[in-house]
Amino acid sequence: MTTIEARSASRAGAGMAVSAMLCVQLGLAASVALIDQVGATGAAWLRLVWAGFLLVAIVRPRPAQFTRRAFRLAAALGVVTAGMTVLFMAAASRIPLGTASALEFLGPLGIAVARTRGVGRLWALVGGAGVVLLTQPWSGEVDPTGAGFALGAAVCWAAYILLTQKVGDEADGLAGLSISMPVAGVVTTLVAAPGVFERLTPQLVFLGLGLAVLLPVVPYSLELLALRRLDAGTFGTLMSLEPALAALIGLVALQQIPNPMALLGIGFVVAAGIGAQRGGARAPALLSPGSEKRRAT
Repeated sequence: MTTIEARSASRAGAGMAVSAMLCVQLGLAASVALIDQVGATGAAWLRLVWAGFLLVAIVRPRPAQFTRRAFRLAAALGVVTAGMTVLFMAAASRIPLGTASALEFLGPLGIAVARTRGVGRLWALVGGAGVVLLTQPWSGEVDPTGAGFALGAAVCWAAYILLTQKVGDEADGLAGLSISMPVAGVVTTLVAAPGVFERLTPQLVFLGLGLAVLLPVVPYSLELLALRRLDAGTFGTLMSLEPALAALIGLVALQQIPNPMALLGIGFVVAAGIGAQRGGARAPALLSPGSEKRRAT
C-alpha cells in the first residue's frame, strides 16, 4: 500500500468511525421515548432484536459464505455486543452517566495503548485525558456494583473492537453482522425480555424498528467497514471523540452548555482524533482460505 493509498484509507476509515459515533448519539437521543416506556435495557433489547431481523433480511446470509472460524467469530461478536449493551445500561442506572462513560472507555483506550507505539500511544493517552475532563467522573459518588457493570462493559467494548475487525476480515460485506446481530438479539432476549413483554404495544414495537436502523444497524455496519481500513489501536483512540460528539449534540439539541473543563476535554479528544487518523491505516488483511476462495469466484 502506497503512502497516498494509506492516507486515503485512513481518512475513509476515520470518516466512517465518526459517522458511526454520530448515529449512536442521535440514536440514543431519539430513544428517550422508548426508554421511558420499557426502560433502558428493554429499549436496547428491542433495538437489537429488530437489528437481527433487518440484517438477515437485507444480507440473506448463506452457510456457504462462512468458514467455521468465521461463524464462530461472528457468534462470539454477537455475545459481546449484547454484553456491552446490557452492562452499560445497568451501569448507567446506578452511577452517573459521565462516570459510566469514562469507565467504559477504558476498553478502547486499553486497545489503543496496547496496539500503538510512539506518537500513536501519545494520541491515545491524550484522548483518554480528554474523556476524563469531559465526563468528570469525580463529580458523583460511585456505587461499586455500577462501577463493576461499567468495567464489564469496557471489557466487552475492547473485545467488540477486536472481534469486529476479525469478522470483517473473515466474511465479505456485512455477512458477519447478519450472524452477530441475531445472536445479540437472542442473548438480550434471555436477559431483558421477560420483564418487558407485558409493557409492549404495537406503537412501541414499530418505534423500536425505526430506532434499530439508527442504532445499531447503521453504526455497527460503519464500524465494521472502518475496522477494515484502520488498525485497532487507531480506532480505539478515535472512540474518544464519542463523548465530545455527545456534548455537541447536548449543546445543540438540549442547550446543555459544557463547563470550561469539559471544553478543554473536547479540545483534547478532537486533537487526539485528528492525530490518530493521520497514521492509522491498516496493512491489507490476510484472507482466510475460505474468504480467498469466495473472492476468487
